[in-house]
Amino acid sequence: MTSSESADGQRPVLLVLADSLSYFGPKGGLAADHPRIWPNIVADELGWDVELVARIGWTCRDAWWALTQDPRVWAAVPRAGAVVFAVGGMDSLPSPLPTALRETIRYVRPPALRRVVREGYQWLQPRLAPLGRPVALPPKLSVEYLESSRNALEYMRPELPMIATLPSVHRSDAYASVHAGRPAAVSAITEWATKKDVPVVDLADAVRDNVFSENGNPDGIHWGWDGHVGVARAMIAAIRGVEAQTVVSPELVSPQLVSPPSEVG
Repeated sequence: MTSSESADGQRPVLLVLADSLSYFGPKGGLAADHPRIWPNIVADELGWDVELVARIGWTCRDAWWALTQDPRVWAAVPRAGAVVFAVGGMDSLPSPLPTALRETIRYVRPPALRRVVREGYQWLQPRLAPLGRPVALPPKLSVEYLESSRNALEYMRPELPMIATLPSVHRSDAYASVHAGRPAAVSAITEWATKKDVPVVDLADAVRDNVFSENGNPDGIHWGWDGHVGVARAMIAAIRGVEAQTVVSPELVSPQLVSPPSEVG
């Protein structure tokens, strides 16, 4: 049996739980099947399929919610050759205004008021970002959600390889180019990954040159094509560094049966 073939002849799935860095290119968001984003580059090299479950602004908490609530994830887990937690970068960005405020702006009515609230948020965010704190999600909570996700997947598929990531870098005006929360996030994720024997891909190492060149996305936070290639190379090396077991599980236990982190919800 090869790495591109499971026990019943199906292709393994690369399950990626991610934020928008996984599907934004140099000019904006792209469809999940775009051949030049890193999940598809990795899958093409391995001969696997891809299930990309991602959204702009997602944190490690959102990845946990996707794992426990999204039936696409449940369907992908039995066939998964590896799972990548490509989240954690948003967690480390300065969020002096409550994250809940940003997330609920879309629900403000009427539309005219919603536009005023959004414009106010967009005006304040870069002006308050130099404070550097608080971050969108404290490192302790980020790691708790990562561990809950890892533990749930291990419960269902003990042999399933999982890959974590360290936050990328940015030069975004929206955050005043401030990323003071990154060192603490890197430290917490690295410590957790070491204890749990989870391979880690440092997104910053893979994309730094691209982000700080003229070839990245003009927003200063998303990557150009060279960034996606760099991440893909690092991810392929990480996946090949573990023994991917691709046997389809006969039964799938819902991740909802596993207890969530101490922060309810």
